[in-house]
Order: sequence, then C-alpha cells, then structure tokens
Amino acid sequence: MSLALAACLLVLFLLAGIGMPVAYALILAATAYLAVGGQDLALAGEQIIQGLYDSFVLLAVPLFIVAANIMNAGTISERLLKFCVALVGRFKGGLGHVNVVASLIFSGMSGSAVADAAGIGKIIIEMMVKSGHYTRGYAAAITAASATIGPIIPPSIPMVLYALVSDTSIGFLFLAGIIPGLVMGVVLMAMNVIIAYRRGFETDEVVPLSELPQLTVRAFPALLMPVILLYGIYGGITTPTEAAAVAAFYALILASLFYRSLTWRSLYAVLAESARSSAAVGLVIGGALIFNYIVANENIPGQMAGALVGLEMDPVLFLLSINVLFLLLGCFLDATTIILVIVPLFIPTCRLLGIDLIHFGVVAVVNMMIGLITPPYGILLFVINAVTGIPLGEIIRNVLPFFVVLVGALLILIFSPDMVLWLPRIFGYQG
Repeated sequence: MSLALAACLLVLFLLAGIGMPVAYALILAATAYLAVGGQDLALAGEQIIQGLYDSFVLLAVPLFIVAANIMNAGTISERLLKFCVALVGRFKGGLGHVNVVASLIFSGMSGSAVADAAGIGKIIIEMMVKSGHYTRGYAAAITAASATIGPIIPPSIPMVLYALVSDTSIGFLFLAGIIPGLVMGVVLMAMNVIIAYRRGFETDEVVPLSELPQLTVRAFPALLMPVILLYGIYGGITTPTEAAAVAAFYALILASLFYRSLTWRSLYAVLAESARSSAAVGLVIGGALIFNYIVANENIPGQMAGALVGLEMDPVLFLLSINVLFLLLGCFLDATTIILVIVPLFIPTCRLLGIDLIHFGVVAVVNMMIGLITPPYGILLFVINAVTGIPLGEIIRNVLPFFVVLVGALLILIFSPDMVLWLPRIFGYQG
C-alpha cells in the first residue's frame, strides 16, 4: 500500500467515524490522497465534472426521484392502497399482505426504497395500527422489509448506478430484477402468514368483491405507469433515461389533471425536496468518482484479480464470500456508497471467474437492499422512525424474522442464475 493510499484511508475512516456524511468524507479523503501523492488537487474537481456531465444515464436518478415524490404528494398512493386492500386484504394477516403487494406495485413506479417507506409506507402503517390487529412495531417492521423490494423491480435507481460502474445494460438489469423482486415479495408474505397465525392476528375487515372493479378502475391510471415504462424501454421507444422523464411527466399529469390532487404549492415542495434528494445522491456519486480514480491509479482491481488467478476459487464460493462482505458493509454504509466504491473492485474478478455481470449486479443490489434494514445504519429503520415516531427498538425486534427470509431469498438468487437471467434472455440477452 502506498503512503498516499494509506493517508486516504486514514482520513476516510477518521471522518466517517466522527459522523461526517460519507460523501464529504470520500471527497476529503481523495483530496488527501492527491496531496500526499503530489498530484494536482484540481484532479478531484475534474473527475467529478467529467463523471457527472459525461454520463447521460445519471439523469434517470433525479427524474425517478421526482416521479416518486409526485406520487406521494398526490392521492395516487392512497388509491393504490385501496385497490390492494380489496385484492389481498381478505386473507390471514391481510393488511400485512396489502403492505407487501403495495410495495410490489409502487416499486414499479419509484425505484427508491426510501420513497416507498416514507410515502405509501406511512399510510399503511397508520392503517395497520388503527385496525387494532397489529402492533405498531410489527406494522413498521413489515413496511421496512417490503420497502426493500422498491429498487429491485424496475425502475431502479441502484441498478442505474450499477450500470454506470459495470458498463452493463440498464434494460437487461431492469428485466433481471423482476423475478427476484417477486421472490422477495413471496417470502415476505409467507413470513407474514406464519407470524399472523403464531400471534393470533385477527382477520381484517373484508372489502366486498363487488367493489373490486370500481377500485381497479380508480387505480388503473396509476397501475399503467410500470407498463408504460417497460414498454418504452423494451419496445425500443425510449432509453431508460428518457423513460424516467416520461415517468415524471406522467406522474405530474396524473396527479395534477386526472386526480386533481396536486396544487402549485405542493408541486413546489415536491420539486424542492427532489432537488435536495438528488443533490445528496449527486454528492455521493461525485465522491465515489474520485475514489474510483484512486482505485484505478493504485491498480487495486488488477492486484485482486491477479491474487485470485492461482487460487482456482469456485465462482459460487466467491459469490457467497462477497455477499457476506456486502451484508457486513450494509450495517455501516449506504447502498449508493457500496455500489459506487466497493462493487467496482470485484467486477474484474467476476469477469475472470466467468460470473455473469447482470446476475452479479442483481444479487448485489438485493443484498444492499437487505442492508437497508440491518442495524445500526439501516436507513429504512431511521426513515420509518422519523415519519411515524415508532421507537427504533420496537422496529428492530420485529424486523428480524423478515431479515432472515430475505437472506434466504438472496441465497436462492445466488444459486439460481438461470432464474435471474430468464427474462433478459427472452429479450435477447446472450449472457
């Protein structure tokens, strides 16, 4: 390890340890590397500018954020919830199922776990607690767990970032996320049934089937958004970035003109909040771009690949080892940082071992979404605590069973690359 890299890591861990935001810690650590290495400090700014302005795909991130915030500001989320209640609320643990199915549907619109938890999640938690059948800790826990599906089913902001660092197709990544997202939904609903019987949750009030057609019609325009997105991308009409713009525009038209639930004041609040969220993500991306320059300059991926050449490591064993590492890192780092800084280190090794990069990307993103509910960092736990006031201790105690089944789903995906790649191959993927 060079002196410059040692100084970089020392500054990074020191600043992160005292609570500085990761984005600032990355930028300052990279600046320390350049200073100790005698390189031009202007390289930091150059890497940020080139990385951000030369990547058209990154425009999808703020556009998906805007689309999600518009849907949360209008009545779209409430209409979707009423549709889900009529659809699956009649079964044992009904509102728990509603929670998961609502996340599955909403994930096809936002691409963000935080948007899912803060928007539709807050509404369903209130519904579950008011019903009197569920404790507030359980309602918050299943909401946090189901929100992890958001970035798996397309669109997905983390997959956009992974495509940036791995040079893989966003379209094929989106397709590959559909079945894993459904697998996650199934295991969460199965655990919900088990807990509902063990704790004796009463059956929720059943919505008559005669009302289902009317509720479906009212929710139908919102349900069309995933269809429009996927048809635009896979029909060759739009790029993923253009599809994100279409999603934001469609959400705006839906909330303002069709449902008439978005005022000029609320639109301003939505755009301001979206700008803040996009800036926060942009800072992390900027810091990661400089850090990636350091990694390339030190030839760390090449050294790692070279070290593995003589080991003859089994690809599945490598995947299992990396996923254990990602789960541990998810306890302390956010998903964006891991994708942009840590994941690129292992991409050359994946190529060397013959691991498909689409499969690796989907598994990595699923792993990092599980990291969103692992203490002490679990950002979804903090988001739900902030919007509902439910103590973190209650949420963490109740989220553990869902964490276990999600890890089980992750293992299924690791050992079943053909299942993950089935849809992309139907649409022409050669991997």
